[in-house]
Amino acid sequence: MSARQEHRASTAAPLLTVAVLAGGRSSEHEVSLASGTSVREGLLAGGHSVVWIEIGHDGVWREDGYALELTPGTGLLDVDVVFPALHGPFGEDGVVQGLLEALGVAYVGSGVAASALCMDKVLFKRVMSTAAVPQVRYAGLRRERFAREQGEVLAELAELGLPVFVKPAHLGSSVGIVKVSAAEGLAAALSGAFEHDALVIVEAMAAGVEVECGVLGVLAEQRAGGEQAIASLPGEILFSGEFYDYEAKYSAGGMELRIPARISASASVRVRELALAAFLDAGCDGLARVDFFVDGEEVLLNELNTMPGFTPTSVYAKLLEVSGVPYPQLVERLCRLALERHERTRAYRN
Repeated sequence: MSARQEHRASTAAPLLTVAVLAGGRSSEHEVSLASGTSVREGLLAGGHSVVWIEIGHDGVWREDGYALELTPGTGLLDVDVVFPALHGPFGEDGVVQGLLEALGVAYVGSGVAASALCMDKVLFKRVMSTAAVPQVRYAGLRRERFAREQGEVLAELAELGLPVFVKPAHLGSSVGIVKVSAAEGLAAALSGAFEHDALVIVEAMAAGVEVECGVLGVLAEQRAGGEQAIASLPGEILFSGEFYDYEAKYSAGGMELRIPARISASASVRVRELALAAFLDAGCDGLARVDFFVDGEEVLLNELNTMPGFTPTSVYAKLLEVSGVPYPQLVERLCRLALERHERTRAYRN
């Protein structure tokens, strides 16, 4: 038994040792560092031990500046659970989740399939369409087709009307998004998005207010004495710019979160129902932030984020806190859910 294991065995309170992963290879590296720092502070406030692992732009995992050697099946630095506070490609798209599965360690958040699905905005919307979840109108486009049939593509996209939003399909946190208000600007916006991704999504402008809802828990289980997954009170996003872009999300004062959102009681119920439905249909675990447009009684799903930001300006933790889950309790519960899922998974026959 290692020193850490002996310490945990002799401690009366069921404290955890958690590895917080932060940084990463994506353009959201700095945001991830801020998220990871907040997660670490929340865990320490709850009395837990934290091992900080920073992933560089080069993709190397380091603890205290030293590169780690990772061996499948041996866990990770003898920790109980991993909290991957990572955003964007190589973080919340299933890549790191697959590595953690190979290591055989419990980790916070959705598994490989759900992480990959929700990171692909086009594929996610197709799955939601199959589940009959009402959504913003959209079209997916691959770079090869745009290069080959540009005129035909632009004619098809005109059916979405104007303005539209052009987004790289696999980036998060509003990276690379362009609002197009004139038809002559669409081709340039698509070309710019294709510099980030080979798959692009074009979304129609939706009326109403932007509303976000946090989900916490596991829908597909019945734990003795445990709680079902919860959907937070919906929050309304207020911002000064043309749309909720990267700067509005992560700059101090760039946005205001109003909780509860200024929508009807029935629309609020609908938002929470659809947030849980999307969480279940996508196969998510642990947590998600689900984004909507609400216009009167019409509620349209926009997207789902499996690892929302945990920075001081991030929405998810604020939504859960107002809904009765303070930050230290939130990060601990996510770790406990991860451990429970890990034990259930190990019990299955492979």
